[in-house]
Amino acid sequence: MSFIEQARDGDVVTLTMNRPQTRNALGHADAEEFVRVLETVALDRSVKALILTGAGSAFSAGGDIKAMALTIELRQAAAATRLDYREGIQRIPAALHALEIPTIAAVNGPAMGVGCDLACMCDLRLAAPSARFAQSFIKVGLISGDGGLWFLQRVVGPQRAAEMAFTGDPIDAAKALAWGLVAEVVEAERLLPAAQRLAQRIAANPAATLRMSKRLMREAPFTSLDTFLQLSAGLQALAQDSPEHVAAVRAFLERGKL
Repeated sequence: MSFIEQARDGDVVTLTMNRPQTRNALGHADAEEFVRVLETVALDRSVKALILTGAGSAFSAGGDIKAMALTIELRQAAAATRLDYREGIQRIPAALHALEIPTIAAVNGPAMGVGCDLACMCDLRLAAPSARFAQSFIKVGLISGDGGLWFLQRVVGPQRAAEMAFTGDPIDAAKALAWGLVAEVVEAERLLPAAQRLAQRIAANPAATLRMSKRLMREAPFTSLDTFLQLSAGLQALAQDSPEHVAAVRAFLERGKL
């Protein structure tokens, strides 16, 4: 059975991690399928938004503990383990971050370790009341090897991220909302419909402009103001020349005549 199930509603694609018997635990072996699906979505220019969620009671329980135990048994060299990360699970944040379309995590339950990181890799997060978030790596003597702390600090700020990383303690949905980790807490039965409505509101806008807006948001933390203004001017010139912009202005003027 595939780990990632894919469904489409108009311009919106929903990816569901579908291994409820393991609470959607994620390992290096799952990276190939995950990345392949993301790359397929990336190549489809008709897709305007993506939702990521989990099947069953959890969003994702985190890493595959059985796989960790096997690694210990095999006493694999550190150099080989490093390559496992680079060629395995680290490809997921790279692929998610490279997506030009907006992404929404519908966090239906616990998002622990890698699960928390996956949620933070998305642009927007909605959560059910049962959702919990934890940088739980330190509890098993590990760090966030998938690069999750790069994303977490940008979502909740360095102090909150430090508290989560250094304690490994979970936070509930209410605290996640207060900390800005999620945009909204929605009753479980309404979570996916709420994510779909948000995605459809996003998808109602021009595809090219959505991609440009996301690119600007991605670049903003890393560029000087002058460089950012140059990039904004270039993308705005492209947007202003688009048929969607011309049609929208004409429609606005027509409405004004009525």
